[in-house]
Amino acid sequence: MELQVIAYARNGFSQKFGIPRQSREESCIETHIIFAPAYRVREALRGIEDYSHLWLLWGFSQSEQFKGERPKLKDDGLDWSPTVRPPRLGGNKRIGVFATRSPFRPNPIGLTSVKLLRVEDTKEEGVVLVVSGADLLDGTPIYDIKPYLTFSDSHPNAKSGFAEATQNYHLEVQVNEELLREALKDGCPWNAIKEILSQDPRPAYQNDSKRVYHVDYADWEVSFIVEIATVCIKNIARKSEN
Repeated sequence: MELQVIAYARNGFSQKFGIPRQSREESCIETHIIFAPAYRVREALRGIEDYSHLWLLWGFSQSEQFKGERPKLKDDGLDWSPTVRPPRLGGNKRIGVFATRSPFRPNPIGLTSVKLLRVEDTKEEGVVLVVSGADLLDGTPIYDIKPYLTFSDSHPNAKSGFAEATQNYHLEVQVNEELLREALKDGCPWNAIKEILSQDPRPAYQNDSKRVYHVDYADWEVSFIVEIATVCIKNIARKSEN
């Protein structure tokens, strides 16, 4: 079966580090779904405004497995790993790949629920879907879009395995007032950056309080350290200024 790329994600995530590990219901970060020319047909989206949320099926385009073909057979079985090491478990404990949302899968396909904010008709790119809560890299290929249905897709009493232990985990974000003031004058998307940092983009096995991390979002780069449960921002600047 050959999959067609119907659209691409456009947002400020130019690198994997910093992308939310899961989609988020309440997020100020917007992603634009830009359709490929062959699928810029307004009729294909007739009625989509009646839904508040959507499902996106997409490809892990930066994964090593993203080759557009099935895993090849070897003498000892398929060329894939049946277990992975989730970052939230410290990167040491192995879990079955089908019990995780790891990008390292036999078929590098992702599934994300997003909130539909609005539908825009543009001159250059046709109809564009603006969504929030997407855990996608800029340029991620999208294979399909489906409506989210509350009566069949929502299961309030469902269990979430090992992910339940960290679902509400977040860090406090601290920044020098003068540094933030100057960044805001220059158009810094502070709310989005604060949201990214509060979710702790570090792998769980990295907890050196002296290590300086760097995360990019849109045209901005932020350097920070983490002390206990607090993100301490060292610098915020446009990439061209660094």
